[in-house]
Amino acid sequence: MPRVAFIGLGRMGRGMAGRYIEAGFDVAVWNRSKAKAEELTALGARWASSPADAATDVDAVVTMVADDEASRLVWLGPNGAAAMMKPGTLAIECSTVSYDHALLLSRDLNGRGAIYIDCPVTGLPDAAASGKLTLLVGADAVALDRARPFLAPIGSTIRHFGPVGSGTVYKLINNLMGAIQIAGLAEGLAIAEQAGLDMKLVLEAVQSGVTASPQVLRHAPRMIARDFADATFTTALRHKDAAYALQLAEQLLREPPLVTRAAVEAYAYATAEMPDDDEGRMIELISQPKA
Repeated sequence: MPRVAFIGLGRMGRGMAGRYIEAGFDVAVWNRSKAKAEELTALGARWASSPADAATDVDAVVTMVADDEASRLVWLGPNGAAAMMKPGTLAIECSTVSYDHALLLSRDLNGRGAIYIDCPVTGLPDAAASGKLTLLVGADAVALDRARPFLAPIGSTIRHFGPVGSGTVYKLINNLMGAIQIAGLAEGLAIAEQAGLDMKLVLEAVQSGVTASPQVLRHAPRMIARDFADATFTTALRHKDAAYALQLAEQLLREPPLVTRAAVEAYAYATAEMPDDDEGRMIELISQPKA
């Protein structure tokens, strides 16, 4: 029976870890809050006292945490997974981290004999729980082939972009474009509201128009109705991802990334006001009449 350590049991991680249990893997789990593991331990997962404990004598370690610092701690910090990983263990980082962090983590873990797989994901929590995520992979082809049995339970689609770091590059692009679209949608709908337009008609036009991306189709009705009951992504996480994308853009582009900077500033403002709230609630901050 293949053995997996899963570290990070947030909105996405709980569903992903559950998929390994359903697939018959021997699963150890760790999270900062033990309460989030209770459902999984009831299904047969082993609660680990630390990332190092979870990673002891397993075939793969999979992480899904918030940011660079959380990733560094669970892999390389005191009682981090790297301390107990045997040579040849797959190190599958599914978190959205910065490009520089992905490269540094890869060099460190590979230097310890692990096999690093750059594997951020796209999809909502329901896709995580049903194993239908899209996996954005950066890895050596041989390493990816070895990892496929450990990726199959969590993802229905693998997009292999190239070497380590390339999966993270695309994930940052993806989430940056989402930030730009959601922030632009919030401002556009706020203008429509304050101009007195029929918002039912506006919604119909937006949903059938040329700007109707999946992000717009999902968020437009929620923003107009102020219905954020199904919150899945916070303003703080969107800001973090956009900031990582800005960091990469400034490294790669000759001209200043003006639109990217504007998106980062918009989400910095939203995060300062409501860091743990749904990102769509940005409209509540800007949809106010001019004094």
